[in-house]
Amino acid sequence: MAEKRDYYEVLGVNKNSSADEIKKAYRKLALQYHPDRNPGDKQAEEKFKEAAEAYDVLSNPDKKARYDQFGMAGMNGAGQGGFGGFGGGFSMEDIFSRFGDIFGGGGSPFDAFFGGGAGGGRRTSRGSNLRIRVKLTLEEVVKGTTKTIKLNKDVVCPECHGKGAKSEADIQTCDQCHGSGRVTKVVNSLFGRMQTVDTCPKCGGSGKVIKTPCPHCHGSGLVKSAEEITFKIPAGMTEGMELTVSGKGNAARNGGVPGDLLVSVSEEAHPELQRDGNDLIYTLFISITDAVLGTTAEVPSVDGHLRIKIEPGTQSGKVLRLRGKGIPEVQGYGCGDLMVYVQVWVPKKVDKAEKEILEKLRTSKNFTPSPTKDEKNFFERMKNLFK
Repeated sequence: MAEKRDYYEVLGVNKNSSADEIKKAYRKLALQYHPDRNPGDKQAEEKFKEAAEAYDVLSNPDKKARYDQFGMAGMNGAGQGGFGGFGGGFSMEDIFSRFGDIFGGGGSPFDAFFGGGAGGGRRTSRGSNLRIRVKLTLEEVVKGTTKTIKLNKDVVCPECHGKGAKSEADIQTCDQCHGSGRVTKVVNSLFGRMQTVDTCPKCGGSGKVIKTPCPHCHGSGLVKSAEEITFKIPAGMTEGMELTVSGKGNAARNGGVPGDLLVSVSEEAHPELQRDGNDLIYTLFISITDAVLGTTAEVPSVDGHLRIKIEPGTQSGKVLRLRGKGIPEVQGYGCGDLMVYVQVWVPKKVDKAEKEILEKLRTSKNFTPSPTKDEKNFFERMKNLFK
């Protein structure tokens, strides 16, 4: 599968472009590659879908913020096959129903281009979003993972296929709006007679009324059902981050656009490692003799235990930096480090023989503190500890 192009590149805008500029850029491309102007041209159709996908993200403040911070990884549903920006598998009509106002009306693509739908057209419903929280282990945060969950959600009724009627014959054109989904009202004002167009109150904008409702869904076109949903969580996600799985929320009435699944991430505490941004921190305790003579030690990491060298004369508070052994950036650019904080363990009790040895060492020149200038400046060293 070809790699997705940057959404800003697709629309020819930048991160600082206003909402109006983004909308204008999309409208220009949508008109250029519209299928009515390019019949049978598969390349133009792909360009049309690509532009709609980019606009879907950049016109939504929440999605745009995630994309700016995490790139495609933050979209999750985007770019994973089919019409990725809408979760895959959406038809051209879904694009028109969501962005019909871009062309000057909410009706069909033909109305938008040939004037029949200005300010009119049937309203397309959209399903509600679902929100869940997923707990990740530190290993899953570092490497990324795939989760499968089961949700009880609104799905299209299997008996009436979302129509809400017992049979096709029970679906009738609304006699109040005559199938348009809109009603026109003329009111008198100080400025004269004014005409307004509102959603039809009888059919709710669908243009259809149901004579005999489906007994399975009672006319709603939706039923509750458990559904398994599988999605990828990119490496580097952190507590409080949220990703969107497009089209996996509740189904919509009358064949409308399904909502999204919003996944919030929380982290399980690791028994030995702590996280500081993209760095991992481990406190290593060593004995006085190991600090004096030097040794090797094993420290935990997300890839298993690593063996490190402790140099002779290592002071308590020394930090050993293992580069690239931390947490990767969400977009895949760079990786944090594993910081090993060395603590020299001082025993609280010693036996008689140990005390005699220590008493002999007390007056030894090598055991008399003689810190360097850098070692004296403790607070400055602590400030720069994790830079």
